[in-house]
Amino acid sequence: MTATGIVCDARCLEHLTDDGHPENARRLAAVYDMLEKSPPAGDFVPLSARLASRDELLLVHTSEYIDKVAATAKQDYALLGPDTQVSKSSYLAARLAAGGFVEAVRRVVESRPAHAFALVRPPGHHAEKSRALGYCIFNNAAIGAAFARKQLGLSRVLVVDWDVHHGNGTQHIFEQDPSVLFFSIHQYPHFPKTGFFTDSGIGPGEGYTVNLPLPKGFGDSEYAALFLQILTPIALEFAPDLVLVSAGFDNHGKDPLGGMTLTERGFAAMTRCLMDIARQCCQERMALVLEGGYEPKVLAASVRAVLEEMAGQTVTDPIPLARLADRKKILYATTRCVQVQKRFWKSLTMEGGPK
Repeated sequence: MTATGIVCDARCLEHLTDDGHPENARRLAAVYDMLEKSPPAGDFVPLSARLASRDELLLVHTSEYIDKVAATAKQDYALLGPDTQVSKSSYLAARLAAGGFVEAVRRVVESRPAHAFALVRPPGHHAEKSRALGYCIFNNAAIGAAFARKQLGLSRVLVVDWDVHHGNGTQHIFEQDPSVLFFSIHQYPHFPKTGFFTDSGIGPGEGYTVNLPLPKGFGDSEYAALFLQILTPIALEFAPDLVLVSAGFDNHGKDPLGGMTLTERGFAAMTRCLMDIARQCCQERMALVLEGGYEPKVLAASVRAVLEEMAGQTVTDPIPLARLADRKKILYATTRCVQVQKRFWKSLTMEGGPK
């Protein structure tokens, strides 16, 4: 068993949105309440969040956009976009979310501990270089990946996004960069209606974007099978120095914003797949950052399942789970993905994955 770092900061709760807004403080409060009152078993190390510096934000965002967000600290209420609300403390919370993940990345790269989960908000994967979108202000995952590359000197970073929504911002930030492999498995068509199979990167980054857009109704077995059959061979061939995860939980079957049927077991299985990749490629280095998940009790339970898997309290074998997958659903996804990606990845075949 290996120690697992957890980044928490109550100031992330001070990013206020309307009572009816899906991305509200109750989400993270439920997670923090779970950690306090019924903590998962395992060796967990608290990691302190910190404010991301301007230079760290500039790794992926424009100066003009950062100034626009900073100006909202003087307003009780503002809109950065049609769906992205902010309050006086939102700029602070957004800097803490980005800085907290950067700190998690730094500690993981130093193997102190080997892996970590930043439980922060607001989420980030929809945020583009110069605009907010989809409740996201700063792109935490992208900032963490850029920090690992440019400040910590890593050569290759894998970013996996399992949120029910496509991580458009992360894709666009790195779609011309062969040093960052971006893999997204998401519901389609669904907000933001990006991330089709044929979106595979641009120029020198071609082949380093892998999208699995899925119709609604995919569950634990299908996700496990696709992680084994598509993600694992590509990731092992890429051989990352670090694994990062945009961990959204809105693909849970009880989440109000998605149409997938995942349970806690599915999240644990995906976590195990990623831990296996990290073990084989990069001395177990893996850092997760919270994205979506809009039913607070379900979110807390799912985070707990992931933490227990990371801590070695559970060891979920994805192979028997994957054998239960609906064959028609798997063929739909693998056939289309392989047609696009086989030009770039020698290890990717229709025969790969669980037997």
